[in-house]
Amino acid sequence: MLLRTESLQQFVRSYPIFSFIIALNIMVFLSTAIPLFPNRTIFESLAGVNLWISQGDYWRLLTPVILHNSFSHLLFNCFSTVLFGPYVEKSLGSFNVLLFYVLCGIAGNLATYFIYPLTYTHSGASGAIYGLLGFYLYLVLFQKSHLTKQDSQRIIVLTVVGVLMSTFQPNINLVSHLGGLMAGFFMAPFFFRHPFRFFGRYGQAGTKL
Repeated sequence: MLLRTESLQQFVRSYPIFSFIIALNIMVFLSTAIPLFPNRTIFESLAGVNLWISQGDYWRLLTPVILHNSFSHLLFNCFSTVLFGPYVEKSLGSFNVLLFYVLCGIAGNLATYFIYPLTYTHSGASGAIYGLLGFYLYLVLFQKSHLTKQDSQRIIVLTVVGVLMSTFQPNINLVSHLGGLMAGFFMAPFFFRHPFRFFGRYGQAGTKL
């Protein structure tokens, strides 16, 4: 279900949105050491700094989604995107899946802003990725005909393990993960049943995993 068997060329052709997102994440990571302004790096300019958000840097509710603070952080999120992204992109279509992913990321960053102190700084695509898990969880609970029994069990296990790891591992933004997960879960029925058909193609929502 979640294992990919395509070649790189096939993956890029079949899932252009998540191919673009992964490439963007990599390019931004490679660029984070380049000075953008005097004494400010690209990372500092894009990171989710709650204090600066409160002072009007509202773009920081979005830009942390493409920003990662270490290679291992980038690698794990890119790997998770490869696993969880393709079926959602196939189901919703190009524009819809991009909108869904971005809104989940913003939801996770908004939750971070409202719950953590102004001194808190964060980065990473995990909130958006947990939004993809929220989409799958919606299918498990309300659209079982689109999943096999084994697929449903895997999704539940992955979700529980992901939340537990977020809870007990240090330096993990649990609030962003839960915010993205809940946003994905609650937005899933609107995107699944009533996609924005006037943008991009309508996905093959009836396809089994």
